[in-house]
Amino acid sequence: MSPDSTTLAAAEQARTVVLQMMAERGRGVVLVGAARLDLALEHLLQAVMAPSAEADDKLFTPDRSLGSLGAKVSLAARLGLIEPGIDKALNAIRSVRNDFAHSAGEPSLAEPRHQKRLQKIYAEAESTPLWLALAPLLQRQPGLTDQEQAFILLVTILVASIEACALLQQPFLPRATVRLQGS
Repeated sequence: MSPDSTTLAAAEQARTVVLQMMAERGRGVVLVGAARLDLALEHLLQAVMAPSAEADDKLFTPDRSLGSLGAKVSLAARLGLIEPGIDKALNAIRSVRNDFAHSAGEPSLAEPRHQKRLQKIYAEAESTPLWLALAPLLQRQPGLTDQEQAFILLVTILVASIEACALLQQPFLPRATVRLQGS
Protein backbone atom coordinates (compact mmCIF):
# COMPACT_ATOMS: atom_id res chain seq x y z
CA MET A 1 0.00 0.00 0.00
CA SER A 2 1.39 3.40 -1.00
CA PRO A 3 1.52 6.26 1.50
CA ASP A 4 -1.17 8.93 1.10
CA SER A 5 -0.34 12.48 0.03
CA THR A 6 -0.46 13.81 3.61
CA THR A 7 2.07 11.21 4.75
CA LEU A 8 4.34 12.00 1.79
CA ALA A 9 4.08 15.73 2.47
CA ALA A 10 4.94 15.19 6.15
CA ALA A 11 7.91 13.03 5.17
CA GLU A 12 9.16 15.73 2.80
CA GLN A 13 8.81 18.36 5.54
CA ALA A 14 10.78 16.13 7.91
CA ARG A 15 13.53 15.66 5.34
CA THR A 16 13.80 19.40 4.68
CA VAL A 17 13.89 20.29 8.38
CA VAL A 18 16.53 17.66 9.18
CA LEU A 19 18.77 18.86 6.34
CA GLN A 20 18.41 22.53 7.30
CA MET A 21 19.17 21.89 10.95
CA MET A 22 22.05 19.47 10.28
CA ALA A 23 23.78 22.23 8.35
CA GLU A 24 23.94 24.22 11.59
CA ARG A 25 25.79 23.81 14.87
CA GLY A 26 25.27 25.22 18.35
CA ARG A 27 23.15 28.36 18.35
CA GLY A 28 22.18 27.84 14.71
CA VAL A 29 20.49 24.50 15.40
CA VAL A 30 18.16 26.13 17.92
CA LEU A 31 17.46 29.29 15.91
CA VAL A 32 16.77 27.45 12.65
CA GLY A 33 14.63 24.87 14.45
CA ALA A 34 12.51 27.53 16.12
CA ALA A 35 12.16 29.40 12.82
CA ARG A 36 10.89 26.23 11.12
CA LEU A 37 8.35 25.71 13.94
CA ASP A 38 7.23 29.33 13.60
CA LEU A 39 6.66 28.84 9.86
CA ALA A 40 4.80 25.56 10.39
CA LEU A 41 2.46 27.22 12.90
CA GLU A 42 1.87 30.06 10.45
CA HIS A 43 0.85 27.49 7.81
CA LEU A 44 -1.48 25.78 10.31
CA LEU A 45 -3.17 29.04 11.26
CA GLN A 46 -3.47 30.16 7.64
CA ALA A 47 -5.11 26.82 6.80
CA VAL A 48 -8.05 27.59 9.09
CA MET A 49 -8.33 31.32 8.40
CA ALA A 50 -10.09 33.06 5.56
CA PRO A 51 -7.47 33.87 2.93
CA SER A 52 -5.81 37.26 3.07
CA ALA A 53 -6.93 39.74 0.45
CA GLU A 54 -3.24 40.50 -0.12
CA ALA A 55 -0.68 38.05 -1.50
CA ASP A 56 1.68 38.96 1.36
CA ASP A 57 -0.22 38.19 4.58
CA LYS A 58 0.93 41.03 6.83
CA LEU A 59 -0.89 39.55 9.84
CA PHE A 60 2.18 37.40 10.45
CA THR A 61 4.90 40.05 10.08
CA PRO A 62 7.01 40.69 13.21
CA ASP A 63 5.33 43.99 14.09
CA ARG A 64 1.79 42.57 13.89
CA SER A 65 -0.38 40.58 16.28
CA LEU A 66 0.67 37.13 15.02
CA GLY A 67 4.29 38.05 14.34
CA SER A 68 5.79 36.12 17.23
CA LEU A 69 6.16 32.41 17.86
CA GLY A 70 4.50 32.84 21.25
CA ALA A 71 1.42 34.48 19.73
CA LYS A 72 1.10 31.71 17.13
CA VAL A 73 1.41 29.00 19.78
CA SER A 74 -1.19 30.69 21.97
CA LEU A 75 -3.70 31.13 19.14
CA ALA A 76 -3.21 27.58 17.84
CA ALA A 77 -3.80 26.26 21.36
CA ARG A 78 -6.89 28.44 21.91
CA LEU A 79 -8.35 27.28 18.60
CA GLY A 80 -7.80 23.66 19.60
CA LEU A 81 -5.36 23.05 16.75
CA ILE A 82 -2.66 21.77 19.09
CA GLU A 83 -2.95 19.69 22.24
CA PRO A 84 -1.75 21.00 25.63
CA GLY A 85 1.36 18.78 25.44
CA ILE A 86 2.34 20.29 22.09
CA ASP A 87 1.67 23.76 23.50
CA LYS A 88 4.10 23.03 26.36
CA ALA A 89 6.70 21.60 23.98
CA LEU A 90 6.53 24.61 21.68
CA ASN A 91 6.76 27.03 24.58
CA ALA A 92 9.76 25.16 25.99
CA ILE A 93 11.50 25.39 22.62
CA ARG A 94 10.55 29.07 22.43
CA SER A 95 12.16 29.67 25.84
CA VAL A 96 15.34 27.88 24.78
CA ARG A 97 15.36 29.85 21.52
CA ASN A 98 15.01 33.12 23.43
CA ASP A 99 17.92 32.21 25.70
CA PHE A 100 20.08 31.31 22.69
CA ALA A 101 19.11 34.43 20.75
CA HIS A 102 19.87 36.77 23.65
CA SER A 103 23.02 35.11 24.96
CA ALA A 104 26.29 36.95 24.48
CA GLY A 105 28.23 33.76 25.22
CA GLU A 106 28.19 30.36 23.60
CA PRO A 107 24.95 28.73 24.75
CA SER A 108 24.68 24.95 24.70
CA LEU A 109 21.75 22.54 24.70
CA ALA A 110 23.74 20.56 27.27
CA GLU A 111 23.23 23.29 29.89
CA PRO A 112 21.10 21.96 32.78
CA ARG A 113 18.40 24.62 32.42
CA HIS A 114 17.84 23.69 28.77
CA GLN A 115 17.94 19.98 29.51
CA LYS A 116 15.38 20.48 32.28
CA ARG A 117 13.04 22.26 29.87
CA LEU A 118 13.38 19.64 27.14
CA GLN A 119 13.91 16.29 28.88
CA LYS A 120 10.22 15.42 29.42
CA ILE A 121 9.38 16.45 25.88
CA TYR A 122 12.19 14.29 24.50
CA ALA A 123 10.90 11.33 26.50
CA GLU A 124 7.46 11.67 24.92
CA ALA A 125 8.82 12.19 21.40
CA GLU A 126 11.19 9.21 21.58
CA SER A 127 8.27 6.79 21.23
CA THR A 128 7.11 8.22 17.91
CA PRO A 129 7.79 6.32 14.68
CA LEU A 130 9.57 9.30 13.16
CA TRP A 131 12.04 9.50 16.08
CA LEU A 132 12.72 5.77 15.81
CA ALA A 133 13.32 6.07 12.06
CA LEU A 134 15.51 9.18 12.11
CA ALA A 135 17.58 8.65 15.26
CA PRO A 136 19.94 6.06 13.70
CA LEU A 137 20.53 8.35 10.70
CA LEU A 138 21.44 11.33 12.90
CA GLN A 139 23.72 9.23 15.08
CA ARG A 140 25.86 8.59 12.00
CA GLN A 141 26.31 12.31 11.30
CA PRO A 142 29.68 13.64 12.45
CA GLY A 143 29.89 16.75 14.59
CA LEU A 144 26.42 16.69 16.11
CA THR A 145 26.25 16.42 19.89
CA ASP A 146 23.71 14.09 21.49
CA GLN A 147 21.75 17.16 22.57
CA GLU A 148 21.73 18.61 19.06
CA GLN A 149 20.56 15.27 17.66
CA ALA A 150 17.69 15.11 20.16
CA PHE A 151 16.70 18.72 19.47
CA ILE A 152 16.75 18.14 15.70
CA LEU A 153 14.59 15.04 16.11
CA LEU A 154 12.11 16.86 18.34
CA VAL A 155 11.77 19.84 16.02
CA THR A 156 11.49 17.58 12.97
CA ILE A 157 8.66 15.60 14.54
CA LEU A 158 6.83 18.75 15.58
CA VAL A 159 7.22 20.48 12.20
CA ALA A 160 6.14 17.38 10.26
CA SER A 161 3.13 16.90 12.55
CA ILE A 162 2.07 20.55 12.39
CA GLU A 163 2.47 20.69 8.60
CA ALA A 164 0.52 17.44 8.17
CA CYS A 165 -2.23 18.82 10.39
CA ALA A 166 -2.32 22.00 8.30
CA LEU A 167 -2.90 19.94 5.17
CA LEU A 168 -5.96 18.36 6.78
CA GLN A 169 -7.62 21.67 7.72
CA GLN A 170 -10.28 23.65 5.96
CA PRO A 171 -10.92 27.35 6.43
CA PHE A 172 -13.27 28.22 9.26
CA LEU A 173 -16.72 29.20 8.04
CA PRO A 174 -18.60 31.29 10.57
CA ARG A 175 -22.32 30.71 11.03
CA ALA A 176 -22.85 34.42 10.59
CA THR A 177 -20.80 37.52 9.98
CA VAL A 178 -21.22 40.89 11.60
CA ARG A 179 -22.67 43.47 9.21
CA LEU A 180 -24.01 46.95 9.37
CA GLN A 181 -27.57 47.22 8.19
CA GLY A 182 -27.81 48.12 4.58
CA SER A 183 -24.42 46.78 3.67
